[in-house]
Amino acid sequence: MKKIIVLLLSILLLVGCNNKEKESNILEEVLKENNYIIVDVRTKEEYDSSHVVGSINIPYDTIDENTNLDKSKTIIVYCRSGKRSFIASETLKKLGYNVLDLGAFDSINLDKEWKSNLSFLLCLWYSINRRKNMKKNLIIRLIITILVGFITYYITLPAFNLHSFGFYMFVLFIIILFELTGIIDLKNNVKKVFRQGVNKNNIIKKSFLYIAIILVFIGIFLVNFIFSPVFMSNKYKNRITISEDNNFTEDIKEVDFNAIPLLDKDSSSKLGDRVMGQMSELVSQFEVSSLYTQINYNNEIIRVTPLEYANAIKWLTNRSGGVKGYIKVNSVNGKSELVKLDKGMKYMPSAHFNENLYRKLRFSYPTKIFGKESFEIDNDGNPYWIVPTIKYSGVGLLEEVEGVIIFDPITAKSEYYKTGSIPTWVDQVYSASLIIDQVDDWGMYKKGFFNSIFGQKGVVQTTDGYNYMLQDDDVYLYTGITSISSDESNIGFIISNLRTKETKFYNVPGAEEYSAMDSAKGQVQQMNYTSTFPLLINLNERPTYLISLKDNAGLVKMYAFVDVEDYQKVVVSDASIGVTEAARNYLSNVDINSNNSVNTEKEITIKSITTSIIDGNTYYYIIDNYDQKYKASIKVNENVLPFLNSGSSIKVKYGKEKNVIDIIGIEW
Repeated sequence: MKKIIVLLLSILLLVGCNNKEKESNILEEVLKENNYIIVDVRTKEEYDSSHVVGSINIPYDTIDENTNLDKSKTIIVYCRSGKRSFIASETLKKLGYNVLDLGAFDSINLDKEWKSNLSFLLCLWYSINRRKNMKKNLIIRLIITILVGFITYYITLPAFNLHSFGFYMFVLFIIILFELTGIIDLKNNVKKVFRQGVNKNNIIKKSFLYIAIILVFIGIFLVNFIFSPVFMSNKYKNRITISEDNNFTEDIKEVDFNAIPLLDKDSSSKLGDRVMGQMSELVSQFEVSSLYTQINYNNEIIRVTPLEYANAIKWLTNRSGGVKGYIKVNSVNGKSELVKLDKGMKYMPSAHFNENLYRKLRFSYPTKIFGKESFEIDNDGNPYWIVPTIKYSGVGLLEEVEGVIIFDPITAKSEYYKTGSIPTWVDQVYSASLIIDQVDDWGMYKKGFFNSIFGQKGVVQTTDGYNYMLQDDDVYLYTGITSISSDESNIGFIISNLRTKETKFYNVPGAEEYSAMDSAKGQVQQMNYTSTFPLLINLNERPTYLISLKDNAGLVKMYAFVDVEDYQKVVVSDASIGVTEAARNYLSNVDINSNNSVNTEKEITIKSITTSIIDGNTYYYIIDNYDQKYKASIKVNENVLPFLNSGSSIKVKYGKEKNVIDIIGIEW
């Protein structure tokens, strides 16, 4: 692209020089024949002040049919700015004279002594020739600027929005580009400098332009400084509203292991690649996107990601049919599926030219500032791009989502929704990075800017990591809150709805996530397993970390449960027994007691007992004499459960009472 632009400029420069040479030859022929009359068409006062040696004065507005000049000679006219000489030349031409309009000579110092008319006219010609071609050169410069500017806009796609810094950089680029196109006039400019020195008027004009540019950027700096935390710390603190009076066990439901996203993004990606590898007709043309958006799809917790064109050539050969489908990965059981579409998705990030997603959106919404897009499917499985639109205070400060664009990649139809009216099937409106940034500002500036720098009383921040949890058909972001000193403990954690931004803080002091991860890995350190970022769950009325431990191949080998309030209470179980059994193993091996969590022990008499095998594990279902139902895995006590029958009296240990109580300990 740069080479083409340079080549174009070179060609235009050469063309401009050739035209000037032809016009110079005309004047040279007139001068050689010594057959000309120089006419100064300014006022008498101007003429008396200074004029060209050998010229005569005929004011332009006095030229008429009574003007008596030798028609056998070429009449050369000039004035101060070129306007009057143009009028005079047109009038003289109508009267039958052969006229050569030199235009303006305001840049020529008339007080300077010229050795001859010939030297004056030759020097003056180069100056006037530039002015005569100024309009033509301006058009050429504008064409080049518009052409290159459009190409730059087509590639960079800045928003035409005063709050976007990219907009100002694009405008600055256009101004610099236009100035650089002045290379078309370089030949005349150089000669002009050698002939008469630097024109002070031009310097002043250029100075105004440069000063204006500098003032714009100084203005941006001043506005942003005013909108900085120094003056508006309260505005930063209130970027997000966080409810602080909350009870974890009341707000967060008891964990349902049949609806918990055990698979993280990395594991989902491996499963998605495996499915794609089995589709030989697609794998050579498309590749799997790395997005893997976490969503709640018809009460299924899944990650979904589109296929993308493998490269530009593959886009060219497949663009008529579009991208053939997307991949779903169930985050609970790992079931992966390639969903093939009847009509392909044409508008994708990997597409080119006008089928590129970002370009299509920019041309449809030229003033909108876009956030990071996500890929989701509606309740009918139709694919959509969800693109947040961003608003700023100042230029690029205090980022906030003002709405979303829901874009159909098949039909290119889109619709804009303001926050508050977004369809409920959309799960991710606010990005994790935006939520964390706003929570950090909330924690940093609760007591003002200067406290965040000096005293730092009550200053908190998010931990280095986050995960997702799902509840009530919405996706929530979870991350810990720790002190500014970044120690190994949390003072609590926040949960934020990624569709509505409803955010709650839970004052639950305990282990920082990475401390819990290290504690889990420490139980099997000889295996060199890697740890996933913890899932936060409500287990037995207590906040608990659930961590997956993976081998070098990325396969989950163990589950670890860590008590949030005491990360020394950790139990690691083999993943082959299942997460439900691993949870029972944790509860039966860790003594957990608190104000809101008490393990109960009582004696019961068995009224009936039956068995069932689920996923290869044997479970016992017991009803006591009071018709209370219980469930126990064979692993709770394999030496007792097989020998129980109707009428047996046993002592059971369990946590929360519910319709079917999970037994975590049993004695006979």
